[in-house]
Amino acid sequence: MPEKVPAKTYHLSNPHATREAKVVYNYISSMYGNQILSGQQESTWHGSPDYEIDYIKNATGKLPAIRGLDFIGEDFEGVTKRSVEWWEMGGIVSICWHWGTPPDGVGYESSKGTINLSEALDEDTVLHRGMIAQMDRAALELKKLQAAGVPVLWRPFHEFDGAWFWWGKGGPEQFKRLWRLMYDQYTHHHQLNNLIWVLGYSGEIKNGWYPGDRYVDIAGADTYATGTQISLYEKVTDIVGTEMPVAYHECGPIPNPDNLISDGAKWAWFLTWHTIHIKEQNTQEYIHQVFNHPYVVTLDKLPDFNSLI
Repeated sequence: MPEKVPAKTYHLSNPHATREAKVVYNYISSMYGNQILSGQQESTWHGSPDYEIDYIKNATGKLPAIRGLDFIGEDFEGVTKRSVEWWEMGGIVSICWHWGTPPDGVGYESSKGTINLSEALDEDTVLHRGMIAQMDRAALELKKLQAAGVPVLWRPFHEFDGAWFWWGKGGPEQFKRLWRLMYDQYTHHHQLNNLIWVLGYSGEIKNGWYPGDRYVDIAGADTYATGTQISLYEKVTDIVGTEMPVAYHECGPIPNPDNLISDGAKWAWFLTWHTIHIKEQNTQEYIHQVFNHPYVVTLDKLPDFNSLI
């Protein structure tokens, strides 16, 4: 049976958020601490972008509530198409971006590069204009999703405090300026009101990197270690408080739902990474157990969001 959405209203950082974004955020916030949403990151290089989704369906008879997508390699049109399809199936869309180094980098290896962030944040530089041009290209796709009525868990600049991607290599102050720049460019310039802004810490969770409540809707952390990661959960809540939903936005081994309950690790969702992480770090029997656990929300248990809009 689909879950019911309580009457309490929770507010996004963007007061002009679309009705679809408000409905999804209200649902996530209302169930936070009571259940965990299931999520799966897709890959696109194994013959079908449903490689992981089909694997879970075959193993469990269920589909994840959240589909994770990535603008990596400038797969803009493909991500947009699959996002619309997933929303129309009744699911929730999450998009990250392994953004190649500005002004023209593309792909995963490029995302691990280095640029002069002081220069990139200076409006009078060629590098800044190139960075904004890349940012605007992604915005075009997000606008298409907004026009299609698709809300997005938007998770840019993930693992920023790990400083292995270019966006984290300038330190916390430059990162916060970069996050706020994108937020303002997307929210005010492009009027992208379908985004739910997800701040994704690494497993290190360093202090001093938080851009502020005005720019963040959901925070989270990730690691590929086993267990409920209660210490990571508590470190994030120490930074953002106990009201904002906190997500386990990337994982390998899926945490045991019974242990999540007993440990008090109230992650809003888990999102298992693709390929070997879902298939080799979890057995089929265990995945079946997780996806059929009453604490875990799968796609069939989500409310009919369109009926609430």
